[in-house]
Amino acid sequence: MLKIFISTTMLLPLAWLASPKWLWTHFLANSSIIAMLSLMWLNLPFEFSASTDTYMLVDQISSPLLVLTCWLLPLMTLASQNHLKNNPLPRQRTYLIMLTLLQASLIVAFSSTELTLFYIAFETTLIPTLIIITRWGNQTERLNAGTYFLFYTLAGSLPLLVALLTIQNSSGSLSLILLNMKDLMMTQMYTDKILWLACLLAFMVKMPLYGTHLWLPKAHVEAPVAGSMILAAVLLKLGGYGIIRITMILTPLTKEMAYPFMILALWGVVMTSLICMRQTDLKSLIAYSSVSHMGLVIAAIMIQTPWSLTGAIILMISHGLISSALFCLANLNYERTHSRTLLLVRGAQTVLPLMATWWLVANLSNMALPPTMNLWGELTIMVSLFNWSPWTVLITGLGALITASYTLYMFLMTQRGPAPPHLGQISPSHTREHFLLVMHLAPMLLLILKPAIISGTFS
Repeated sequence: MLKIFISTTMLLPLAWLASPKWLWTHFLANSSIIAMLSLMWLNLPFEFSASTDTYMLVDQISSPLLVLTCWLLPLMTLASQNHLKNNPLPRQRTYLIMLTLLQASLIVAFSSTELTLFYIAFETTLIPTLIIITRWGNQTERLNAGTYFLFYTLAGSLPLLVALLTIQNSSGSLSLILLNMKDLMMTQMYTDKILWLACLLAFMVKMPLYGTHLWLPKAHVEAPVAGSMILAAVLLKLGGYGIIRITMILTPLTKEMAYPFMILALWGVVMTSLICMRQTDLKSLIAYSSVSHMGLVIAAIMIQTPWSLTGAIILMISHGLISSALFCLANLNYERTHSRTLLLVRGAQTVLPLMATWWLVANLSNMALPPTMNLWGELTIMVSLFNWSPWTVLITGLGALITASYTLYMFLMTQRGPAPPHLGQISPSHTREHFLLVMHLAPMLLLILKPAIISGTFS
């Protein structure tokens, strides 16, 4: 655990001291080595003891998310090079330092055994993300988006802090290992119900649950490409991971307290999918589709069955890779046309034919066609929801249908049709961009050969 964490922190002096000519090359090479080393976390023995370290653990729930975090850093570096090439050197260095700090805090959050440490790391991720959005965002609305992001997250996190202090006071410890062994004795009293709600609110905002999702489209639309990638791929999953960890402690109450959240999550799947159908902004469409997928994940985690938790983790990982790839593709369009409007990039297939292939693969994965991990995750979740209540099949089925509709709409609007005259002047695609998309989509297609690697230990 520490060798990856210390290697990541060593990227900070590298980003600050590397020669200007080799800055991006060195940073990319070293972050790629860290990403490759992190793959060993996927090969943990099944009898792996969770209590190997007092403060940091890697188990089958956190290891796929940790690997995803490390895997994304070199990809964000690749995606950001063109965006930052005209920035002054100190600004480029600061950008890379922010990405490194974000990765370090995410590693601590996903591996901490103490809830206090988890809370500190959970809040620390806010600072680099906020700086990336407000400093390197594309439009003037970025400050507004940063304010939304900050206040939504803080408003959700304060009740969590109070809840953690209350648990510490009553049980004498905030260690996840000890709390899982001990029963917290959650009763039907109002105080315990408020405690349960306070524990989950921060993670619901982070996911985000439908109704607390207003910060997400703004943050995604205004963030630079690396900000959108890390937000969609990892920061939303931090909320899901937090819910999985905390509901294991608060088990007795979850069964009946979960109903309003289930209704909101499943309603959100349909509503946000319908919102996607009428979006004209490409990044906004991808952002709303993330809310729709996370609605399924929240519903799955809330019913607390082995199958549903397995499906939630698989869908979190596969959605992380696919949404990140879609944001990369949207950014490639934006860099060439300086517009995110769907109509203005119509007919791009005639100009960039190979890029249209990546669009097709990413879109088919997003709508959960075989052989993709999204299909495996969504099927597992749908089956477990159907076993919980047969009526849910109406909502999940409708959600899948609308997802297919807006995904095809996105593909047809960006790739097909007559190309407008201004597209004739755009630059061709680069090897860097193709490599970036291969590194997103190849793991997605390879993981279907052995989904057990990322399915946790629930089934």
